Amino acid sequence: MRRLPQPVLDTIGTLARLGLAAVWFVSGGVKIADPGQTYLAVQAYDVLPHALVRPVATALPLLELVLGLLLLVGLATRWVAGVALVLLAVLVAGIAQSWARGLSIDCGCFGGGGQVAEGQTAYPQEILRDAGFALLAVWLLVRPRTWISLDGWLGWGRGNHGEDGGNSAGTPDDYSTNIAEGN
Repeated sequence: MRRLPQPVLDTIGTLARLGLAAVWFVSGGVKIADPGQTYLAVQAYDVLPHALVRPVATALPLLELVLGLLLLVGLATRWVAGVALVLLAVLVAGIAQSWARGLSIDCGCFGGGGQVAEGQTAYPQEILRDAGFALLAVWLLVRPRTWISLDGWLGWGRGNHGEDGGNSAGTPDDYSTNIAEGN
């Protein structure tokens, strides 16, 4: 079976990285703009002790914004993708447990959140959407090499990791060097 050329794979990775960065920026930005609603959204899941609801509601949008920033600039892409994947798994588990327990809540993933009327939930769509975002994170976890990234400019991930182990430098000269070295 023929593999896709390196530039195509790097382009796919770049689109995954920037797409996931946009997701975290929008999600974190909406939450940080309305901390009261974010508090209600976290509280509605009914899984945390009351003393932890406010710290989680405060930290979650900050974490999302940091993930978005790191992905935007392409710094520590593989590690950030791993953290993003764990966070997405936690969010999907939270949505799934709410559904299984018969709670009627809006996930609050992109603002809003909290209690909603019976029949107003969208659990399957929310889980599928987050699973799609998780696929972007998996791509970057497996193959973090992307165009125009700080990882590439710093030379992180090059060397003994093979062609899928690092990030391209984001400049044509460095990219040609990577091809010549087999990276």
